[in-house]
Amino acid sequence: MFIKTEGVVLREVEINEADKLLEILSRDRGLLTVKARGVRRGRSPIKSACQLLTLSEFTLAEYGGKLTVQEAQSVEQFRLLRCSIELLSLGSYFAQAAGVVAQEDAPNPELLSLLCNALYALSHLQRQPALVKAAFELRLACLAGFAPELTACRRCGSPEPDRFDLSCGAASCAGCKTEESGIRMPLSAGMLQAMRFIVWCEPKKLFSFRLEEEALQALGSVTEAYLMTQLEHRFSTLDFYKSLLQYGETL
Repeated sequence: MFIKTEGVVLREVEINEADKLLEILSRDRGLLTVKARGVRRGRSPIKSACQLLTLSEFTLAEYGGKLTVQEAQSVEQFRLLRCSIELLSLGSYFAQAAGVVAQEDAPNPELLSLLCNALYALSHLQRQPALVKAAFELRLACLAGFAPELTACRRCGSPEPDRFDLSCGAASCAGCKTEESGIRMPLSAGMLQAMRFIVWCEPKKLFSFRLEEEALQALGSVTEAYLMTQLEHRFSTLDFYKSLLQYGETL
């Protein structure tokens, strides 16, 4: 049986001198684990299409419940990501986070589009990495079923709340803390507006907002903490990316 699908390589594991095991986020079949035989050889015709963070069209053979790549052709390689270890590590974080949200046999084209658009924004549009990261994290939380309540303070109804509760995913006012409140992070007016935009905007406009640098960094702290709180997961790729920022290691 042969399967044709389009997807992004989220993860690659070398399993011997010639082969790799790939984790692919596919458009119509969800998360797939496939074997790419001979892909590590220099003349392999599927080598470029089976690289990490590459969007490709795959023809897969299914035998005994296992999938093997028969043919693969790259659609978009996001080449500029491979020119910077910082951007490559950020893209890898996006892939790892998407892999946590994705499920086998559960098509999620919106998730694939979010990942591709984020990689495109970094590679082709050259948007600020901090902006792309914050937008990706909050939108990913929404796709995972954790869309935050940002319309007004969850207790008093004020339209301009200045805190965000990480546990319940809701905005509130500084003076409206209750016994059920968890960790709350400060929200400026600009941050609140940006979060509302990220949650409610059309997918194609996701990375088109603007925010001052200080507010953007604060927003990134909120979206990062919220995603990890709701997914109950830490990401090694994120730790590596942040270490690069700390020590300024770029190529």
